[in-house]
Amino acid sequence: MMRRLLIACVMGFWTVSGAGAATSADIDMLPVKIDLRDQTKIQRGARSFMNYCSGCHSLRYLRYSRMAEDLGLTTFAGEIDKDLLSNLIFTTAKVHDPIHIAMPPADAREWFGIVPPDLTLTARERGANWIYTYLKSFYVDSARPFGTNNLLVPDVAMPNVLEPLIGRVVAVHAPNTSGEKPRISHLALVEQGTMNQQEFDSTVEDLVNFLVYVAEPVQLIRYRIGAWVMAFLAIFLIVASLLKKSYWRNIH
Repeated sequence: MMRRLLIACVMGFWTVSGAGAATSADIDMLPVKIDLRDQTKIQRGARSFMNYCSGCHSLRYLRYSRMAEDLGLTTFAGEIDKDLLSNLIFTTAKVHDPIHIAMPPADAREWFGIVPPDLTLTARERGANWIYTYLKSFYVDSARPFGTNNLLVPDVAMPNVLEPLIGRVVAVHAPNTSGEKPRISHLALVEQGTMNQQEFDSTVEDLVNFLVYVAEPVQLIRYRIGAWVMAFLAIFLIVASLLKKSYWRNIH
């Protein structure tokens, strides 16, 4: 289990089959706004993940029940609303099961050449900006098995599952007079999908926020406890300072 966890963390998203771990290209990371207090945003991100990512990627260290509680999918009595949660369960899993995929590993290796990694800890290992940049860096490449490539992770084995949303994106090469390999200067949208650019950016941002939540579900609780700890230390500092003055007064 520990070995599998380490492999998943190192692989990040999909890597090139038979070529070891894919390395990130030297490009600027795109900034993304993370707000784990925005429960609606994380709900939308969960919906996007389940619709576009959960067919291949698992979140085996998170249970459906925990996700439902944190995302507010509960009744007025505080119990899990199974009707709402069922909209996010696309397998035969039960409410308290970890989020696994239905695709057998053997089929994954046959179809893709590799088992898609678990994404529970990807946001902690890679960072939110990396994931956001990665998802926005796909472009059409007919030389690749799935017809797509990625600026951040060249020759990645993962298909562009969000292409129906953004549309057809192509790579524009910079003028080359030195005879070297053509260099991609930027990406250009040539055929719009079901979303405009602003809607797509918002959807990807929601998805990244969800993955950041998944990587550490107790983050907001930690912040809240941390505030109380800092308040206690501040009060203790005052008491310690007064006690020190009292001791030194007696010495003098």
